[in-house]
Amino acid sequence: MREEILDDIDEEFELELDDRRLDEEDGEALSFRRTYFRELLRLQGELVKLQSWVQETGYRLVVLFEGRDAAGKGGVIKRITQRLNPRICRVAALPAPSERERTQWYFQRYVSHLPAGGEIVLFDRSWYNRAGVERVMGFCTDEQYDEFFRSVPEFERMLVRSGIKVVKYWFSITDEQQEARFRARIEDPLKQWKLSPMDLQSRVRWEDYTQAKEEMLERSSIPEAPWWVVQAVDKKKARLNCINHLLSQVPYEAVEKPLIELPPRCYNPDYVRNPTPESMIVPEIY
Repeated sequence: MREEILDDIDEEFELELDDRRLDEEDGEALSFRRTYFRELLRLQGELVKLQSWVQETGYRLVVLFEGRDAAGKGGVIKRITQRLNPRICRVAALPAPSERERTQWYFQRYVSHLPAGGEIVLFDRSWYNRAGVERVMGFCTDEQYDEFFRSVPEFERMLVRSGIKVVKYWFSITDEQQEARFRARIEDPLKQWKLSPMDLQSRVRWEDYTQAKEEMLERSSIPEAPWWVVQAVDKKKARLNCINHLLSQVPYEAVEKPLIELPPRCYNPDYVRNPTPESMIVPEIY
């Protein structure tokens, strides 16, 4: 639990640290935490370059994040999007399908979230729900399950042929690590919302999920869109490794930007600023 709390504190630091602060540290050997912050900032700088290149070229990128509950998918997604423009890089985290969506073609509700030119979409869980939770919890029939594996390679090949880059990550953790993270969530009132009845069932059905994962990786890893496994027992290493690998999957280049000059403010001698009514002012408690 101490490690979980420290990780949350570090998350706040990540929003405030910059290279200048790190350079002010003494010259002793960097601890892993300092190395982590330095590398994260460097990789996020590369993500900004990637974003500019995607926007400039009209590239379309889809990244799928799958893994067991508490494997760290949300953490790496947060670090990827932390310094990016949400209009260019957005997250798709779909809820359970509605009654109407259950009668549609299975992939239909995901298609509307695919990127247009110059966009990146990160799927926090994806169409592989059918190969995982739906299979294990009995939310789909055997026929639907088999049809999924017949269809998904063709669906992804179709996306790739249309010019969409598809990158798929599975975050792998141990049985013991998932239990530790679940127990930390139970003890932390700020994290209890992350635990659902479905999450608790995933502990009971660990082996069923393992079997489903192994079958998914075997039947749906194709040359056009292979699966990549991220070792995620150590959250910080997993974040750095995943972001570094993602950058290697896209042939981006630095985009030359025009020099930005701040225009002078215009002053009108007749302008008079009206005072804000006191009743509108938020109390300054701090």
